[in-house]
Amino acid sequence: MIRQFELVERVQSYDPDADEDMLNRAYVYGLKKHGTQVRASGDPYFSHPVEVAGILAEMKLDTASIVTGLLHDTIEDTDATRDEIARLFGESVARLVDGVTKLSRLEVQSESTKEAENLRKLVLAMSSDIRVLLVKLADRLHNMRTLHHIKDPARRRRIALETMDLYAPLASRIGMEKVKRELEELAFAELNPDGRASVLARQDYLRERGERLVPEIEAELIKTLKEGGLGAQVSGREKTPFSIWRKMQNKNVSFEQLADIMAFRIIVSDVAQCYQALGLLHGSYQVIPGRFKDFISVPKPNGYRSLHTGVIGPLGQRIEIQIRTEEMQDQAERGVAAHWIYKQGGPSTDAPQYAWLRSLIEILDKAPNAEEFLEHTKLEMFHDQVFCFTPKGKLIALPKGATPIDFAYAVHSQVGDTCVGSKINGRMLPLRTQLSNGDQVEIITSKAQTPSPTWERFVVTGKAKAAIRRFIRTRQREQYLQLGKSLLDKTFHEEGYEVTEKGLDGVRANFKQATTDDLIAAVGAGLITSREVMTAVYPGLKQPQRKDGGADVVPISRARNKAADAARAKKEPAGSQIAIRGLIPGMAVHFARCCHPLPGDRIVGIITTGKGVTIHTIDCSTLESFSESPERWIDVGWDSVSEGQPGIYTGRLKVTVANQPGSLSKLSTVIARHEGNISNLRIVNRSMDFFDMVIDVEVNDVKHLANITAALRATPAINAVERARN
Repeated sequence: MIRQFELVERVQSYDPDADEDMLNRAYVYGLKKHGTQVRASGDPYFSHPVEVAGILAEMKLDTASIVTGLLHDTIEDTDATRDEIARLFGESVARLVDGVTKLSRLEVQSESTKEAENLRKLVLAMSSDIRVLLVKLADRLHNMRTLHHIKDPARRRRIALETMDLYAPLASRIGMEKVKRELEELAFAELNPDGRASVLARQDYLRERGERLVPEIEAELIKTLKEGGLGAQVSGREKTPFSIWRKMQNKNVSFEQLADIMAFRIIVSDVAQCYQALGLLHGSYQVIPGRFKDFISVPKPNGYRSLHTGVIGPLGQRIEIQIRTEEMQDQAERGVAAHWIYKQGGPSTDAPQYAWLRSLIEILDKAPNAEEFLEHTKLEMFHDQVFCFTPKGKLIALPKGATPIDFAYAVHSQVGDTCVGSKINGRMLPLRTQLSNGDQVEIITSKAQTPSPTWERFVVTGKAKAAIRRFIRTRQREQYLQLGKSLLDKTFHEEGYEVTEKGLDGVRANFKQATTDDLIAAVGAGLITSREVMTAVYPGLKQPQRKDGGADVVPISRARNKAADAARAKKEPAGSQIAIRGLIPGMAVHFARCCHPLPGDRIVGIITTGKGVTIHTIDCSTLESFSESPERWIDVGWDSVSEGQPGIYTGRLKVTVANQPGSLSKLSTVIARHEGNISNLRIVNRSMDFFDMVIDVEVNDVKHLANITAALRATPAINAVERARN
């Protein structure tokens, strides 16, 4: 454990003006508060915050950050309070400690909802002070270094997964590659020890074969640059096992096929010498096509700058070379921590490298819940990037596979919402076209345009998906409101009443709805029946009577379902449950499979030789084939006396379901919950993201099918639902 004077000396070594008194007081305060607490390793618990403070000191952060590292667990694990810390160490430290504490409380719980809420709070805290993330990364780094002391393998795996999925990408986003690499390696060792061992074994084998290779290549590169009049530092390094493993997986190549297992870094004095060194190397060695990248002219979003190239270098070896200045090297390793922004009035998130953070804030505003925010955030962080330009030359960084729709939303949410077309390098191309590095993109907009639900199938950025889903939810709510009002009007009118705002407002609390609009929308979505609402408004209404004179306490929908079950048991034909008006008694009746008519649809009968009468919906396209045979048409309708009786009818739905675990389970659960029965299911189209399927559902009538359709549309795993025709 780092001793008190050692920590102070470390901080003062790079910041002579550091507040020594505050550092000493924070050390003593934390030691006293944690007292006899111990970690899983058996070490005193205070050793953890001290090591976190030491990691922050290695990042050369300010006094407030170091003090926060010492105190970050005091509110969570001791009797310390935020007010006490504010009084002893100032409001700035108290705010930072409180921000990290809120995250740690949630992190203890393993449900995905808590993980999502954790990230949401982290983004909010980062938006006001990026140091919250720096302390959290240091905290996670030390926890990963001591992960092997945790006995529960499931808990170790959960922590490693969370590290790989969230904290390593966040470290990369703020340019802290050194921290990112170590987090990835520690998580990789836990998640895939066999894979890591195999890569290490191959590295050891190559290292033995080429023990003198790296020094010889270094000497040859130095000689080449010196002959061109340029002095430079040259160092060779091996890639980490995880970066090698990931590249092997992504490119589907073997270990031997990788060109950049050995990488060499050239450090020069200024930017001009970077390009001079590049010219000397390209003039002396054969360049590997497609390996040159200029991150000085076009820096990465996290501020990373360097020249990358691949050559057949000295001794005929395929090598990767990075060329940068000392300042660029410091920025590449320490990212945001390399800037002394804290000494000029506090950190700011307005710089270009924080565009991703502002994007996450916009996603946070659009996502309806923490889980969806987590999904969109991972989309925003976990992709290789392409760099495109606006017509005015502004650089827009996007994930690989991005489309003009993603580009439009990256420019501005309103541009994305009103996008109708795009020009890529001066040519009109479809909105689903994938963008490439260097493309110039011009977005064409129209005030009359609104986001299309189909866009969600091909956009890749979290910001675009969140905006499109928000629009879809808004439009669905409008549809549910309209349907809910119609259902309520009809039910109330049948009993001789009128729907009033006052009446609905008086009973909305019974159904746990915040507003009357929420209540109406719930009726439209099929979550609440209009009969239940009317009964709540007018509790004196009589319930439907049984034939024996007793009150029927079974809900109407349940009664219908029981009757349908009885019909299934007897294997009665669907037509026997509800009479068709306009037919000759005893005439055979069949329901067309092309349109699947249901009670409540407008229908027509077609006389079919040997079958009797086939019932179609009035809008069935099959009827066009009988247009020249008017003698075969029969004017029919559902018997008004029998229309309300239960029966078994097949309604056909066309459904688009997300290709993710549990989607089919959610679909079948929703249908069953609304008393439907799936009689047939057929997948008609499948892609990486969605399945298109046709489902036959046994229902009572068209209203029953509409309720199931509304409920399916409200299910997140289901992208689109409509009644299938023909």
